[in-house]
Amino acid sequence: MTEYDPLLKYREQHKQRLNYMPWLYWTLKPKHRVWAEQWQQEYQAYLMDMETVEIGKNCFISPLAHIFAERGRKISIGDNCFIAADCTLHGPLTIGNEVAINHHCILDGGRAGIVIEDQVRIAAYSHLYAFDHGMALEQPIYQQAVRSQGIHIGQDVWLGAHVGIKDGVKIGAQAVVGMNSMVTKDIDARTVVVGNPAQFIRWRE
Repeated sequence: MTEYDPLLKYREQHKQRLNYMPWLYWTLKPKHRVWAEQWQQEYQAYLMDMETVEIGKNCFISPLAHIFAERGRKISIGDNCFIAADCTLHGPLTIGNEVAINHHCILDGGRAGIVIEDQVRIAAYSHLYAFDHGMALEQPIYQQAVRSQGIHIGQDVWLGAHVGIKDGVKIGAQAVVGMNSMVTKDIDARTVVVGNPAQFIRWRE
């Protein structure tokens, strides 16, 4: 920090704000956009060097997110996406364009993977697990085989805060899942569902 650049003392707070509200990245004033773009370029280059990750153009990836993509568990992120702070992403994951993943979300692709199509919005504290344990009584759960069928989220889907998605679920395009819902079965396109387990309440039309 120097007396010649008073903006520097605010920079760390700006970074913290962007980590938790990353949509603000695209509305930054030019004096902030310069350092923010450099910050993101450096972090994304580091991430792609350390993990099996592909990141598209004009993305914001919080350095406070936890992104793990070892060999065989690739993560692919499209253009104009953001991933907020305290998320945990474990591949395989395929994330389309203009996807928003808000803070404290967990996405674990298991073996089969998670596919998220374009323009999906995932609100804070949502959890998607593309694997499950057996539950036979003959042996403890932790010793049983883990299955993985995968999860597919269609285009323009909105998952509200604290939504859970079970392995094997497919959610049709333009569906909406209300806050605190648990999705255990496939959801039709353009429907609104809520509850635990999530139930149909109306069509978006």
